[in-house]
Amino acid sequence: MAKKVVTMGEIMLRLSAPGFKRFSQSDSFDVVYGGGEANVAVSLANYGLDAHFVTKLPKHEIGQCAVDSLRKFGVQTDYIARGGDRVGIYFLENGASMRPSKVVYDRANSAIAEAEASDFDFDEIFKDAEWFHFTGITPALGEKAAQLTEEALKAAKRHGVTVSVDLNYRKKLWTPEQAKKVMTNLMQYVDVCIGNEEDAEKVLGFKPGHTDVTKGELELEGYKDIFKQMKEQFGFKYVVTTLRESHSASDNSWSALIYDGSEFYHSKRYDIRIVDRVGGGDSFAGGLIYGLISGRDFKQALEFAVGASALKHTIPGDFNLVSVEEVETLIKGDASGRVQR
Repeated sequence: MAKKVVTMGEIMLRLSAPGFKRFSQSDSFDVVYGGGEANVAVSLANYGLDAHFVTKLPKHEIGQCAVDSLRKFGVQTDYIARGGDRVGIYFLENGASMRPSKVVYDRANSAIAEAEASDFDFDEIFKDAEWFHFTGITPALGEKAAQLTEEALKAAKRHGVTVSVDLNYRKKLWTPEQAKKVMTNLMQYVDVCIGNEEDAEKVLGFKPGHTDVTKGELELEGYKDIFKQMKEQFGFKYVVTTLRESHSASDNSWSALIYDGSEFYHSKRYDIRIVDRVGGGDSFAGGLIYGLISGRDFKQALEFAVGASALKHTIPGDFNLVSVEEVETLIKGDASGRVQR
């Protein structure tokens, strides 16, 4: 039987300006669905795990379209509560070269933001589960969502479930002060902490050396120092960060760093030409969870995660639609992109 993994959060309707058009040029939008934890669930289902996504969605047709988008890729939707008034929306303008991508949220009072713990049977949800993943996006939706997240975490721990978090700071949803207050409390439930340099600083208050996310400059010794501090303060089993060197909106270098309490390991580095970077971090989290839950050591799991997320940057939409075999081919050294006949 495939190992059961659970993710919980918001799935949204994504409306993208076609190609690389600006919002002001667009007479129509491309429609897909996505969201941090939903994206992770799709990755895990594609890798053959028993992936379950927990959320709340309205009973109307757009809510059903969101559910169907998950079912299409094998995600289990039995634990999705139905009710509430709206599906969250976000608008995306894809950047290119020196022009950055832009996101506009329209997600206030969405069904999951208004959900109560009584909407879910968490003991049933976490029965026989091996892993639970959440992100800092869900508790940022409001006080109710933060309380719901903690109730889920308490239930996961009652059932002995391994917990991972992607800190995922979103400045359009809350302030660093709000994030620190809520997320510092939730870290007591976490085994594996994932976050980039901005997340570590804005959410938990750790700044890595001289790294400047806006300049694409990395200083690994700074990360090593804060990883030690984070592990000492919160007792994480693994502390992990993605390392994005942003040469432009179109070209990034991509790698990752992991710390297990005694050893730091820096992955292989990929130079990527970006098709769609939204969901890149989620695809990394999905790859790391799969790598660890499938029995790979932490170094092999990190390489799988970096390879998986490098591939995601070449795929339009939020979801990472790659197989285990495709990721393994890349991490073994075949990055030629040659036609497969």
